[in-house]
Amino acid sequence: MSLVNTVGAKSAVWRWLLPVLVVLVVGGGWIFSLLLPLRDPYIQAVRATVGDPSRGEQIFILNCAGCHGLDGEGEVGPSLLQISHRRSQVQLIQQIISGNTPPMPKFQAQPQDMADLLSYLKTL
Repeated sequence: MSLVNTVGAKSAVWRWLLPVLVVLVVGGGWIFSLLLPLRDPYIQAVRATVGDPSRGEQIFILNCAGCHGLDGEGEVGPSLLQISHRRSQVQLIQQIISGNTPPMPKFQAQPQDMADLLSYLKTL
């Protein structure tokens, strides 16, 4: 095999190998970012706890209703009606505790309180 054929063959391999590697690296990072929250001890504790929706309603009224409305229909904050159909439990936990969407503050809840709140949000 001549040097020209060898270089051409290596070039052809890189033409298909490089996009595959990029997809694997980017896709792997995306999958990792989805699985990482599931390993979070706080999220695991919340998900392992049975929530009480009536207690969750009281937590909601005290901490959330000022912005999201008494019935979760939205005021300053967005509507939370059927939020559990649009967001996963993990996404809701992250949203509530992160404080990444001002003016919503970080909500530092015990796992039982968070489980109760999530249980109530399912009823909206």
